[in-house]
Amino acid sequence: MDVGPEMTTVSGGEVTLSDRRTERTWNVPVVTHLLGSTPVTQSLYAQVIGQRPSSSAGDRLPVESVSWWDAVRFCNALSVQAGFAPAYRLDQDRARIAWETSAQGFRLPTEAEWEHAVRAETTGPRYGHLDDIAWYRGNSGEQIHDVGGKAPNAWGLYDMFGNVWEWCWDIYDSEMYGTYRVLRGGGWFDEQWSCRASVRRRSHPTFRIDDVGFRLARSISSP
Repeated sequence: MDVGPEMTTVSGGEVTLSDRRTERTWNVPVVTHLLGSTPVTQSLYAQVIGQRPSSSAGDRLPVESVSWWDAVRFCNALSVQAGFAPAYRLDQDRARIAWETSAQGFRLPTEAEWEHAVRAETTGPRYGHLDDIAWYRGNSGEQIHDVGGKAPNAWGLYDMFGNVWEWCWDIYDSEMYGTYRVLRGGGWFDEQWSCRASVRRRSHPTFRIDDVGFRLARSISSP
């Protein structure tokens, strides 16, 4: 039996990323991979790590108040449980990390994978009406909600917008912000402006707050 969340196959392609601050755009190829159908839940996190760090309690709620380092440590622990080679090689002090790109263990999506997946071949800022697809400040009652409660996109991915921001693998801008990592998707307390496919946010990899979680990815072998 597979260990971990339900995963969706995301076909490869190319995505154009953009940065509002620098007004820069760049094209990134994306290969076919697996992506979690929902963010990681509190139940799964507790099964793997043995802890419930979230500020709100509920098995089907997204895990939150987890740092980027917490997320990559979870990925490696789940990979070991599932019998996959871990995707990340960590120093003992966790100050440095390397991604073993040939490993098929669980990992964080890249920023390009995330945007390619959320768009699901659409070109607008969202894949549907925001109230139908996301928990955000306008409809959340200013609280987090169970995963999967809103409509998915065309590729069967839920909660890509709203509920919790999602950590991505990438460094945001090393020259300007050092080791800060990318966050995507918007959260339950955000205005609708933040819940758009192109919006990028950044934070220090040790940062924890109650509207930041993560979604899993896995690389797959070529046929």
